[in-house]
Amino acid sequence: MLYLSFIWHMHQPYYQDLFSKKAYLPWVRLHGTKDYLDMVAILESYPNIHQNFNLVPSLLEQLELYVSQDCQDRFLELSYKRVEDLNSKEKRFILEHFFLINERNVIAIYPRYYELFLKNKAKKEFSEQDYLDLQVWFNLSWIDPLFLEKDEDLSRLVSKARYFSQQDKIIVLEKQKGIIRQIVSTYKNYQDKGQIEISVSPFYHPILPLIYDLRSAKAADFKITLPNTRFKFRDDCRWHISKAVEFYKDRFGSKPLGMWPSEQAVSNQIIPLLIEQDLKWIVTDEGILFRTLKKERNAVDLYKTYTFEAKNGNLTILFRDRYLSDLIGFVYHNYSAQMAVLDFVNHLSNILNYFNKKNCYVVIAMDGENAWEYYRNDGRDFLNLLYERLSEAKDIKVVTVKEFLQLNQVRGKITKIKAGSWINSNFNKWVGHPSKNKAWQLISQARQILEKKRNEIPPNKIELIYKQMYILEGSDWFWWYGEKNKMFDELFRLHLKNFYSLIDEKSEVDLNKPLE
Repeated sequence: MLYLSFIWHMHQPYYQDLFSKKAYLPWVRLHGTKDYLDMVAILESYPNIHQNFNLVPSLLEQLELYVSQDCQDRFLELSYKRVEDLNSKEKRFILEHFFLINERNVIAIYPRYYELFLKNKAKKEFSEQDYLDLQVWFNLSWIDPLFLEKDEDLSRLVSKARYFSQQDKIIVLEKQKGIIRQIVSTYKNYQDKGQIEISVSPFYHPILPLIYDLRSAKAADFKITLPNTRFKFRDDCRWHISKAVEFYKDRFGSKPLGMWPSEQAVSNQIIPLLIEQDLKWIVTDEGILFRTLKKERNAVDLYKTYTFEAKNGNLTILFRDRYLSDLIGFVYHNYSAQMAVLDFVNHLSNILNYFNKKNCYVVIAMDGENAWEYYRNDGRDFLNLLYERLSEAKDIKVVTVKEFLQLNQVRGKITKIKAGSWINSNFNKWVGHPSKNKAWQLISQARQILEKKRNEIPPNKIELIYKQMYILEGSDWFWWYGEKNKMFDELFRLHLKNFYSLIDEKSEVDLNKPLE
């Protein structure tokens, strides 16, 4: 029997400005209407397909802020605004940003949206009706096709296509809230009935080995150039882990069994911290396994779980099949749904044949939201056909990690693990580049100031100050440095400026200037 686990990772960076309460970018809201609810709702038609979803607490926190209306974003504000009240700057913003979705698979399938896209590309003047239609289509197109089909109001607006009214626009924006409002309760419902298992990541998505000790990057690549200032705050790692467990328990009624370490980053030092929280399993990349075993990639070692034996207990480590995960994430959108599913199932059949029908365990662990924009119909055709084929398979069983571990089969043992992440089994995506190192130096200095001043900080400010620091420890800021991403540079500096304002100190560098 081939046991198969899908682990879909749901994450967005922390976009909210803690001072203004506004989200700097709209992606939590928009992915909330396109990618989170439908990914679990589709399972209603496939009761034999059991799955895992990894929900990052900082993502859920931001979704909850939208539901409680404690969060807005500029895209949403300009969507609500009446066209006749828009100024020229706001109109330019709309023209620049309201086509930010896949052109081929989304914009081009709606004639009116594509007409507006081409008109803007040709730099032709927009009428008030054009702006209004664009406000509606941008928000409508970010709603999953499942809801566009099932909801009568949304279906009517898709058919109407043009000459939208202000009321039509309000309907779309209110529907967005309604979809987001259902996310947590729907996941809990599917968890409680046993069809899914939910895991978490460290709260604000930090790379634990680097927060524990930035020198961990040397263990993964001894040639890497590190910043002059050393970041080493073990208790921050402990906070991100424990608060994630606590957050999960508050929302889903029990402690999680599993954790997806941010960026699948692991090291020997962080595993005891995970065991402290009574976590039973984590998932990382196959490259870490083969570096640990000092072996070439092979099926016998890959398709089983491993028990990591530490002084304070044991932890099961899953190693994902990078090749099969990447086929879904980056390749199959170029295929027809039929060809993609046929290819995937053939790979599983080859694995089964290799093991001569004996038990083996395949883990698919990948981003659960960003891939689908590149598929036709937001991945619905592919997923429906895939789940249909897997439901029919007699020698493939799709299980949650918890279900598989209860079988207590095909296990190996390790006492040490190579430090690294899902990208090239090292940390070079987040440290080593001059701009990345500069960002690390800045938060290292800020964190050291906080350490010195923490006993002087008024009790009513301490929680917010630490929250801002923990947000700054997230992996996403360092990911984008080196690629001259203006928006993420601005957001990182915004969080850092807020930190210094909260702690009543001045930064040694001008945070109004880009880092690269």
